[in-house]
Amino acid sequence: MERAMNVRMKNGDRKSKKTGKKNNMQRLGGGGRGGLSLEAFANAKTKTNTYNPAIIKKQREFYKNAKYVSKYKRIMKQHGEPSEGARHVEDIERGAADTKNKKKSGVSLREIYERKREEDDEARMETEAAIQARKEERHGAEARRKELRGKMLKKTRSGQPVMKYRIQHILETLEGSKED
Repeated sequence: MERAMNVRMKNGDRKSKKTGKKNNMQRLGGGGRGGLSLEAFANAKTKTNTYNPAIIKKQREFYKNAKYVSKYKRIMKQHGEPSEGARHVEDIERGAADTKNKKKSGVSLREIYERKREEDDEARMETEAAIQARKEERHGAEARRKELRGKMLKKTRSGQPVMKYRIQHILETLEGSKED
């Protein structure tokens, strides 16, 4: 193979060598007289054609997070709230005033904390009460079903089903459908 390449070059086939070099330069980001940029040189051989699901997952997560951050910033801008940089400048300006009012702010922070904690406790109690009510309702329905099943499966001495409970059940369902 090498011998064939040497023969070709000796025969004066320089055009293929130049086009190959030119193609390589373009592929690597060079193209002109300036050569490769440092970034192009560093990234020239890093592109792999292999399938790597871990890298794909990382990239997907990165872009998803970037989307959420940009959406958050856009919403904050729409609401007229200052960005992080503006907040930092305001915090520096307010630094001296905060040191004077430190005792007052400490008390108010404690009050805010207590209020928030009470609200959270109330919300938790409400959800627990709702869950408990649902649980009791489910338990009652299950008990009714068991009782009805027991009645429906009752048999006489001769093995025939007891018709009294079956007729009652049919009447109840008819009355229930009549009310709807």
